[in-house]
Amino acid sequence: MALTFTRRAAVGLGFVASVAFAGAAAAEGEKIAVITPYLAQPGTQFYVEAFQARAGELGWEVNVIDTAGDVAAVISRMEDVVNQGVDAIVLNVDPAQVGAGLDAAAAANIPVFGMDAGADARIKANITSNGYAMAAETAVYVANRIGGAGNVVMFTFDPFPPVQVRGVIADAVFGNYPDIKVLDRITPDVADGGIADARAKMEAVLAANPEPGSIKAVWAAWDQPALGALQAIEAAGRQGEGIVITGIDANPQARDEIAKGGNFEASVAQDFAGIGRTTADTVARVLGGETLKANVIYVPTKLITAANAAE
Repeated sequence: MALTFTRRAAVGLGFVASVAFAGAAAAEGEKIAVITPYLAQPGTQFYVEAFQARAGELGWEVNVIDTAGDVAAVISRMEDVVNQGVDAIVLNVDPAQVGAGLDAAAAANIPVFGMDAGADARIKANITSNGYAMAAETAVYVANRIGGAGNVVMFTFDPFPPVQVRGVIADAVFGNYPDIKVLDRITPDVADGGIADARAKMEAVLAANPEPGSIKAVWAAWDQPALGALQAIEAAGRQGEGIVITGIDANPQARDEIAKGGNFEASVAQDFAGIGRTTADTVARVLGGETLKANVIYVPTKLITAANAAE
Protein backbone atom coordinates (compact mmCIF):
# COMPACT_ATOMS: atom_id res chain seq x y z
CA MET A 1 0.00 0.00 0.00
CA ALA A 2 2.79 2.42 0.95
CA LEU A 3 4.68 1.60 -2.24
CA THR A 4 1.59 2.14 -4.35
CA PHE A 5 0.92 5.48 -2.66
CA THR A 6 4.53 6.60 -3.14
CA ARG A 7 4.50 5.76 -6.81
CA ARG A 8 1.18 7.48 -7.35
CA ALA A 9 2.40 10.53 -5.49
CA ALA A 10 5.47 10.67 -7.68
CA VAL A 11 3.39 10.41 -10.82
CA GLY A 12 1.02 13.08 -9.50
CA LEU A 13 3.89 15.45 -8.73
CA GLY A 14 5.26 14.93 -12.20
CA PHE A 15 1.88 15.72 -13.70
CA VAL A 16 1.52 18.87 -11.62
CA ALA A 17 5.00 19.99 -12.65
CA SER A 18 4.27 19.45 -16.34
CA VAL A 19 0.98 21.31 -16.03
CA ALA A 20 2.62 24.20 -14.21
CA PHE A 21 5.23 24.46 -16.96
CA ALA A 22 2.56 24.35 -19.66
CA GLY A 23 0.51 26.96 -17.82
CA ALA A 24 3.50 29.24 -17.60
CA ALA A 25 4.20 28.77 -21.31
CA ALA A 26 0.66 29.83 -22.18
CA ALA A 27 0.61 33.62 -22.02
CA GLU A 28 -1.66 35.46 -19.62
CA GLY A 29 -4.59 37.32 -21.09
CA GLU A 30 -5.80 34.42 -23.23
CA LYS A 31 -9.48 34.68 -24.12
CA ILE A 32 -11.39 31.43 -23.68
CA ALA A 33 -15.04 30.75 -24.48
CA VAL A 34 -16.94 28.03 -22.59
CA ILE A 35 -20.18 27.08 -24.33
CA THR A 36 -22.86 24.70 -23.00
CA PRO A 37 -26.62 24.17 -23.23
CA TYR A 38 -26.59 22.32 -19.89
CA LEU A 39 -25.68 24.92 -17.27
CA ALA A 40 -28.91 24.06 -15.41
CA GLN A 41 -27.29 20.74 -14.48
CA PRO A 42 -25.43 20.86 -11.13
CA GLY A 43 -22.50 18.86 -12.47
CA THR A 44 -22.01 21.31 -15.33
CA GLN A 45 -22.12 24.22 -12.91
CA PHE A 46 -19.44 22.63 -10.74
CA TYR A 47 -16.89 22.00 -13.46
CA VAL A 48 -17.53 25.34 -15.17
CA GLU A 49 -16.85 27.07 -11.84
CA ALA A 50 -13.67 25.02 -11.34
CA PHE A 51 -12.55 25.85 -14.89
CA GLN A 52 -13.12 29.55 -14.21
CA ALA A 53 -11.16 29.36 -10.96
CA ARG A 54 -8.18 27.68 -12.61
CA ALA A 55 -8.38 30.05 -15.57
CA GLY A 56 -8.23 32.95 -13.13
CA GLU A 57 -5.00 31.55 -11.71
CA LEU A 58 -3.63 31.40 -15.24
CA GLY A 59 -4.64 34.99 -15.93
CA TRP A 60 -7.20 34.19 -18.61
CA GLU A 61 -10.39 35.98 -19.56
CA VAL A 62 -13.27 33.47 -19.66
CA ASN A 63 -16.66 33.98 -21.29
CA VAL A 64 -19.22 31.37 -20.20
CA ILE A 65 -22.11 31.08 -22.65
CA ASP A 66 -25.25 29.15 -21.67
CA THR A 67 -27.70 28.40 -24.49
CA ALA A 68 -30.25 27.13 -21.96
CA GLY A 69 -30.99 23.75 -23.49
CA ASP A 70 -30.78 24.96 -27.10
CA VAL A 71 -28.15 22.73 -28.71
CA ALA A 72 -28.58 24.29 -32.16
CA ALA A 73 -27.74 27.71 -30.71
CA VAL A 74 -24.29 26.41 -29.74
CA ILE A 75 -23.25 26.56 -33.40
CA SER A 76 -24.08 30.25 -33.81
CA ARG A 77 -22.40 31.09 -30.52
CA MET A 78 -19.29 29.20 -31.63
CA GLU A 79 -19.28 31.20 -34.84
CA ASP A 80 -19.66 34.40 -32.79
CA VAL A 81 -16.63 33.69 -30.60
CA VAL A 82 -14.59 32.59 -33.61
CA ASN A 83 -15.29 35.98 -35.18
CA GLN A 84 -14.29 37.62 -31.89
CA GLY A 85 -10.91 35.91 -32.13
CA VAL A 86 -10.87 33.85 -28.93
CA ASP A 87 -7.78 31.77 -28.25
CA ALA A 88 -9.66 28.54 -27.43
CA ILE A 89 -13.18 27.16 -27.13
CA VAL A 90 -14.37 24.69 -24.49
CA LEU A 91 -17.55 22.75 -25.24
CA ASN A 92 -19.98 20.80 -23.09
CA VAL A 93 -22.20 19.35 -25.80
CA ASP A 94 -22.31 16.46 -28.29
CA PRO A 95 -19.74 17.49 -30.94
CA ALA A 96 -21.69 15.54 -33.56
CA GLN A 97 -24.47 18.13 -33.20
CA VAL A 98 -22.27 21.19 -33.69
CA GLY A 99 -20.16 20.24 -36.69
CA ALA A 100 -20.56 23.59 -38.43
CA GLY A 101 -19.22 25.37 -35.36
CA LEU A 102 -16.27 22.99 -35.15
CA ASP A 103 -15.53 23.63 -38.82
CA ALA A 104 -15.58 27.38 -38.23
CA ALA A 105 -13.11 27.02 -35.35
CA ALA A 106 -10.86 24.74 -37.39
CA ALA A 107 -10.83 27.21 -40.30
CA ALA A 108 -9.68 29.92 -37.90
CA ASN A 109 -7.09 27.63 -36.24
CA ILE A 110 -8.82 27.98 -32.87
CA PRO A 111 -8.39 24.84 -30.73
CA VAL A 112 -11.55 23.27 -29.30
CA PHE A 113 -11.70 21.17 -26.14
CA GLY A 114 -14.45 19.01 -24.66
CA MET A 115 -15.35 19.34 -20.99
CA ASP A 116 -17.42 16.21 -20.40
CA ALA A 117 -18.42 16.25 -24.06
CA GLY A 118 -17.68 13.64 -26.74
CA ALA A 119 -14.88 12.61 -29.06
CA ASP A 120 -14.34 14.23 -32.45
CA ALA A 121 -11.29 14.58 -34.68
CA ARG A 122 -11.70 18.38 -34.50
CA ILE A 123 -11.49 18.38 -30.69
CA LYS A 124 -8.02 18.41 -29.15
CA ALA A 125 -9.12 16.44 -26.10
CA ASN A 126 -12.26 15.53 -24.18
CA ILE A 127 -11.81 15.66 -20.40
CA THR A 128 -14.43 13.57 -18.65
CA SER A 129 -15.23 10.71 -16.29
CA ASN A 130 -15.22 7.13 -17.52
CA GLY A 131 -18.92 6.70 -18.26
CA TYR A 132 -18.45 3.05 -19.14
CA ALA A 133 -17.01 2.27 -15.73
CA MET A 134 -19.56 4.36 -13.81
CA ALA A 135 -22.52 2.73 -15.53
CA ALA A 136 -21.12 -0.76 -15.05
CA GLU A 137 -20.55 -0.10 -11.35
CA THR A 138 -24.09 1.14 -10.66
CA ALA A 139 -25.80 -1.41 -12.91
CA VAL A 140 -23.93 -4.29 -11.24
CA TYR A 141 -24.83 -2.77 -7.87
CA VAL A 142 -28.50 -2.90 -8.86
CA ALA A 143 -28.25 -6.44 -10.21
CA ASN A 144 -26.61 -7.67 -7.03
CA ARG A 145 -29.04 -5.87 -4.74
CA ILE A 146 -32.11 -7.37 -6.41
CA GLY A 147 -30.58 -10.85 -6.61
CA GLY A 148 -30.37 -10.81 -10.39
CA ALA A 149 -34.13 -10.86 -10.88
CA GLY A 150 -36.99 -8.39 -11.26
CA ASN A 151 -38.22 -5.39 -13.20
CA VAL A 152 -35.94 -2.38 -13.57
CA VAL A 153 -36.86 1.12 -14.75
CA MET A 154 -34.07 2.97 -16.57
CA PHE A 155 -33.68 6.72 -17.03
CA THR A 156 -31.32 7.56 -19.89
CA PHE A 157 -30.44 10.48 -22.17
CA ASP A 158 -29.06 9.46 -25.55
CA PRO A 159 -28.65 12.98 -27.06
CA PHE A 160 -25.58 13.64 -24.87
CA PRO A 161 -22.61 11.26 -25.49
CA PRO A 162 -21.24 11.06 -21.91
CA VAL A 163 -24.70 10.02 -20.70
CA GLN A 164 -25.60 7.92 -23.75
CA VAL A 165 -22.70 5.53 -23.14
CA ARG A 166 -23.92 4.94 -19.59
CA GLY A 167 -27.24 3.64 -20.88
CA VAL A 168 -25.52 1.34 -23.35
CA ILE A 169 -23.40 -0.25 -20.63
CA ALA A 170 -26.31 -0.59 -18.20
CA ASP A 171 -28.33 -2.28 -20.95
CA ALA A 172 -25.47 -4.73 -21.47
CA VAL A 173 -25.17 -5.49 -17.75
CA PHE A 174 -28.90 -6.07 -17.29
CA GLY A 175 -29.00 -8.10 -20.51
CA ASN A 176 -26.53 -10.51 -18.94
CA TYR A 177 -29.10 -11.42 -16.27
CA PRO A 178 -31.89 -13.50 -17.82
CA ASP A 179 -34.25 -12.80 -14.91
CA ILE A 180 -33.88 -9.01 -15.03
CA LYS A 181 -36.38 -7.23 -17.25
CA VAL A 182 -36.07 -3.57 -18.24
CA LEU A 183 -39.66 -2.51 -17.65
CA ASP A 184 -39.26 0.94 -19.18
CA ARG A 185 -36.44 3.03 -20.68
CA ILE A 186 -37.28 6.68 -20.10
CA THR A 187 -35.73 9.86 -21.50
CA PRO A 188 -36.87 12.74 -19.28
CA ASP A 189 -37.12 16.38 -20.27
CA VAL A 190 -33.97 18.04 -18.89
CA ALA A 191 -34.99 21.67 -19.35
CA ASP A 192 -35.14 22.11 -15.56
CA GLY A 193 -32.46 19.52 -14.79
CA GLY A 194 -34.76 16.50 -15.10
CA ILE A 195 -36.23 16.04 -11.63
CA ALA A 196 -39.81 17.22 -12.30
CA ASP A 197 -40.32 15.32 -15.54
CA ALA A 198 -38.65 12.18 -14.17
CA ARG A 199 -41.05 12.31 -11.22
CA ALA A 200 -44.05 12.64 -13.53
CA LYS A 201 -42.91 9.77 -15.73
CA MET A 202 -42.12 7.58 -12.72
CA GLU A 203 -45.58 8.29 -11.30
CA ALA A 204 -47.04 6.92 -14.55
CA VAL A 205 -44.89 3.77 -14.32
CA LEU A 206 -45.95 3.22 -10.71
CA ALA A 207 -49.62 3.64 -11.62
CA ALA A 208 -49.26 1.09 -14.40
CA ASN A 209 -47.53 -1.35 -12.05
CA PRO A 210 -49.40 -1.07 -8.73
CA GLU A 211 -48.55 -4.47 -7.27
CA PRO A 212 -45.91 -4.46 -4.49
CA GLY A 213 -42.70 -5.95 -5.82
CA SER A 214 -43.59 -5.27 -9.46
CA ILE A 215 -40.70 -2.79 -9.66
CA LYS A 216 -37.44 -3.87 -8.07
CA ALA A 217 -35.14 -1.02 -9.01
CA VAL A 218 -34.61 2.30 -10.75
CA TRP A 219 -31.30 2.81 -12.55
CA ALA A 220 -30.68 6.43 -13.57
CA ALA A 221 -27.87 7.67 -15.77
CA TRP A 222 -27.53 10.78 -13.58
CA ASP A 223 -28.89 11.93 -10.24
CA GLN A 224 -31.77 14.22 -11.21
CA PRO A 225 -34.00 11.41 -12.60
CA ALA A 226 -33.09 9.27 -9.60
CA LEU A 227 -34.27 12.06 -7.30
CA GLY A 228 -37.46 12.50 -9.32
CA ALA A 229 -38.14 8.77 -9.16
CA LEU A 230 -37.56 8.83 -5.40
CA GLN A 231 -40.09 11.65 -5.01
CA ALA A 232 -42.65 9.67 -7.03
CA ILE A 233 -42.10 6.51 -5.01
CA GLU A 234 -42.44 8.36 -1.71
CA ALA A 235 -45.52 10.29 -2.88
CA ALA A 236 -47.15 6.98 -3.84
CA GLY A 237 -46.34 5.54 -0.42
CA ARG A 238 -44.29 2.74 -1.94
CA GLN A 239 -40.94 3.40 -0.30
CA GLY A 240 -41.45 0.38 1.95
CA GLU A 241 -41.29 -2.01 -1.01
CA GLY A 242 -37.51 -1.78 -1.07
CA ILE A 243 -37.22 -0.34 -4.59
CA VAL A 244 -33.49 0.22 -5.10
CA ILE A 245 -32.48 3.50 -6.75
CA THR A 246 -29.07 4.41 -8.14
CA GLY A 247 -27.80 7.52 -9.90
CA ILE A 248 -24.55 8.95 -11.17
CA ASP A 249 -22.85 12.23 -10.16
CA ALA A 250 -23.35 12.14 -6.36
CA ASN A 251 -24.45 15.77 -6.27
CA PRO A 252 -25.20 17.25 -2.81
CA GLN A 253 -28.95 16.51 -2.93
CA ALA A 254 -28.28 12.92 -3.97
CA ARG A 255 -25.67 12.47 -1.22
CA ASP A 256 -28.16 13.73 1.35
CA GLU A 257 -30.75 11.18 0.25
CA ILE A 258 -28.22 8.33 0.11
CA ALA A 259 -27.03 9.18 3.62
CA LYS A 260 -30.59 8.63 4.94
CA GLY A 261 -30.32 4.93 4.11
CA GLY A 262 -33.59 4.83 2.14
CA ASN A 263 -34.43 3.80 -1.40
CA PHE A 264 -31.75 5.95 -3.03
CA GLU A 265 -28.80 3.70 -2.26
CA ALA A 266 -25.89 4.57 -4.50
CA SER A 267 -24.37 7.02 -6.93
CA VAL A 268 -20.94 7.60 -8.40
CA ALA A 269 -19.07 10.76 -7.47
CA GLN A 270 -17.49 12.45 -10.41
CA ASP A 271 -14.70 14.83 -9.60
CA PHE A 272 -16.37 17.82 -11.24
CA ALA A 273 -13.81 20.24 -9.88
CA GLY A 274 -11.12 17.93 -11.20
CA ILE A 275 -12.72 17.88 -14.65
CA GLY A 276 -12.85 21.67 -14.71
CA ARG A 277 -9.28 22.12 -13.52
CA THR A 278 -7.92 19.40 -15.79
CA THR A 279 -9.69 20.93 -18.77
CA ALA A 280 -8.08 24.31 -18.03
CA ASP A 281 -4.67 22.69 -17.58
CA THR A 282 -5.10 20.79 -20.85
CA VAL A 283 -5.97 24.02 -22.66
CA ALA A 284 -2.84 25.56 -21.13
CA ARG A 285 -0.70 22.69 -22.36
CA VAL A 286 -1.94 23.07 -25.93
CA LEU A 287 -1.70 26.86 -25.92
CA GLY A 288 1.82 26.40 -24.55
CA GLY A 289 2.76 24.39 -27.63
CA GLU A 290 2.37 20.80 -26.42
CA THR A 291 0.98 18.11 -28.73
CA LEU A 292 -1.35 15.83 -26.80
CA LYS A 293 -0.93 12.07 -27.17
CA ALA A 294 -4.42 11.19 -25.92
CA ASN A 295 -7.65 12.80 -27.07
CA VAL A 296 -9.66 11.48 -24.09
CA ILE A 297 -8.53 12.23 -20.54
CA TYR A 298 -10.37 10.46 -17.72
CA VAL A 299 -10.68 11.92 -14.21
CA PRO A 300 -11.19 9.28 -11.44
CA THR A 301 -14.59 8.55 -9.84
CA LYS A 302 -15.84 6.92 -6.61
CA LEU A 303 -18.89 4.83 -5.65
CA ILE A 304 -20.99 6.58 -3.00
CA THR A 305 -23.27 4.65 -0.64
CA ALA A 306 -24.70 5.35 2.82
CA ALA A 307 -21.34 4.27 4.25
CA ASN A 308 -19.42 7.20 2.75
CA ALA A 309 -22.07 9.70 1.58
CA ALA A 310 -21.15 12.17 4.32
CA GLU A 311 -17.46 12.26 3.40
